[in-house]
Amino acid sequence: MAKKKKYISQKNDHKLMEIGRLIMKFMNQNQTKLYNYKQISDGIDHKNPRQREMVIQALHKLLANQRIKETEKGKFSINLNIEGTLTGTIDFNQSGNAYVTVENLKDDVFVHSKNVKDALQGDKVLIVTYNFKGKKLEGSVLEVLERKRSEFVGTFQLVPHKEFGFVVCDKKTINTDIFIPKGKINGAENGNKVVVKMTEWKAGDKNPEGEILQVLGNPGDHETEIHSILAEYGLPYEFPEEVERDADKIDRRITDEEAAKRWDMRDVLTFTIDPKDAKDFDDALSMRKLENGNWEVGVHIADVSHYVVPGTILDDEAYERATSVYLVDRVVPMLPEVLSNDVCSLRPNEDKYTFSAVFELNEKAEIQKEWFGRTVIHSDRRFTYEEAQERIETKDGDLQEEINVLDGLAKIMRGERIRNGAITFDRSEVRFNLDENNQPIGVYFKISKDSNHLIEEFMLLANKKVSEFVSLKKGSPNGNTFIYRIHDDPDPAKLEALRDFVSTFGYKIDLANTKKVAESLNTLLKDVKGKGEENMIETLAMRSMSKAVYSTDPIGHYGLGFDYYSHFTSPIRRYPDLLAHRLLQHYLDGGKSPDRNELEEKSKHCSARERLAADAERDSIKFMQVKFMEKHLGETFTGVISGVAEFGFWVQIPENGAEGLIKLRDLMDDSYTYDKTTHAVYGSRTGNRYQLGDELQIKVIKANLIAKQLDFKIVE
Repeated sequence: MAKKKKYISQKNDHKLMEIGRLIMKFMNQNQTKLYNYKQISDGIDHKNPRQREMVIQALHKLLANQRIKETEKGKFSINLNIEGTLTGTIDFNQSGNAYVTVENLKDDVFVHSKNVKDALQGDKVLIVTYNFKGKKLEGSVLEVLERKRSEFVGTFQLVPHKEFGFVVCDKKTINTDIFIPKGKINGAENGNKVVVKMTEWKAGDKNPEGEILQVLGNPGDHETEIHSILAEYGLPYEFPEEVERDADKIDRRITDEEAAKRWDMRDVLTFTIDPKDAKDFDDALSMRKLENGNWEVGVHIADVSHYVVPGTILDDEAYERATSVYLVDRVVPMLPEVLSNDVCSLRPNEDKYTFSAVFELNEKAEIQKEWFGRTVIHSDRRFTYEEAQERIETKDGDLQEEINVLDGLAKIMRGERIRNGAITFDRSEVRFNLDENNQPIGVYFKISKDSNHLIEEFMLLANKKVSEFVSLKKGSPNGNTFIYRIHDDPDPAKLEALRDFVSTFGYKIDLANTKKVAESLNTLLKDVKGKGEENMIETLAMRSMSKAVYSTDPIGHYGLGFDYYSHFTSPIRRYPDLLAHRLLQHYLDGGKSPDRNELEEKSKHCSARERLAADAERDSIKFMQVKFMEKHLGETFTGVISGVAEFGFWVQIPENGAEGLIKLRDLMDDSYTYDKTTHAVYGSRTGNRYQLGDELQIKVIKANLIAKQLDFKIVE
């Protein structure tokens, strides 16, 4: 009899738990509303007297567990302040599951696809956490606190014989289709690429409702896909008319009155070194030999802050964009063309206003004196990197002596930087040769040579020394607010995993301290050059690094080995550099340290826009690579495994940088499982192994322009 009573009690508890779950699901649909037990009973379809009694009992249990609260007598609401609730940003993977990143929480919180509620990629959400099976921390979305975005890019699918349809979003991380009712289609035809605005998501509805704002064209067309990338990332290709008008009103004259306020360096030899296709020249170098035998080298940066003034619509637009975005076939500039390509561009044979860092260097590249301030310059010559490189290699041509002196100083500075802990990641970047219709007709790699390193070292010097000038007084921190470019130390766990993995190839990483890590990473990167495992180990080493961001907290730049570092040298294309110029002038004028919180918010905004720009640029490269490889369907290439996951692995073709997927389900010779510790998949029967870095023969079998994805097949 006792056993029977116990069984009935357990069964009753289980029922109450199920009813509790139904109640929470119902109340979550409108968390600000108060409900009495009758409304809740009706809402979960428990309407007869016995069921309502169970609802009352379940409510008492939820009250006891603090899942709900009795706000007024007999009226209940969700308790959003219960222990275990966290606020964070949700990030979906392609399976529909998600992770929520919570500030000051070491690990992200896993959220199963059935518990994401109406959250979408990037939304700020409130979650309740619990321990799954007593071990793993998991969460459920209680509420979307803030939408990351409301406009999306996708393909419109008209339901046959109906006057409504759905938009299937391009990004697989958008985990729902958007319903488009009659009257909101706005001229879109079945199969069109469109921009859709999500207008509402009613409680209980499977799909949100939306309205088509813009028809982009047919999927796969070049202009359609590029404009899809622009729309996906919210990149405004054109400036508002009022911003263009504001820019056109700028006084372009170099006046005697303004020049008198600056160091006039127009009589000092000055030149630019830039890519051959560059249109904006935001930095120049000047040099002259001093009577004492030292060299005076000036790093001159376009004085954008003279023209773009806080409180103007021009500045507001520049801040909103925060960075120029370089897609494969076009640039989305931060500033209107009249500024970026004309007024602020340090073009040859023109006087320009600049902000400068001027150094007196001896033959050992040691700084004897330094000066920071506003200048006026005259660029005597424009060099391409190729022209400068020719002078370094041949010791011939105009200004070869000056360029070679600068090259010698740069090499000394680079060597010193590496000895002090800088890490020499020097990966080549893929570029495309395009025809007159922007179709890819060739692929090449941008490789850094001495001329690139020359410019890089002097820009790094200016960035570092400006940062130190503002932040230090007699070698000690002075507390001045400034915007820094910071790069945190690598995650120790990732470094340990890297050390353990490379040891299987006979390489070593010393984790004793920061300097030893940098030294052994440099040795590792040097030792793997030209070897089969080079790509794999470089990739893993890069992944072990933190991301560089902007901040008011000067924690240093790990990758460069600098304690203080800021971006100062590209204000035409980066808003943080413009902020650095304004702050430097503020301190030169004797100003007090401004509010840190306001600048920190701007730093976060600029970091977010930089990440967005990088994603857009990556998408445009992927699209162009797929377009280029369309002409090579059915052809065989030698590739290197560049990434491994549970569902397959990616193979990169070294000669053109194109990357394609080989799905595990397409490997018919065996059943394969993924081992994340070795970055490999293993055949259970044959023992076959496909590991990161392995070389193999592949055939290109599919080029999907819309998904920007290549599919490969292994050739035996």
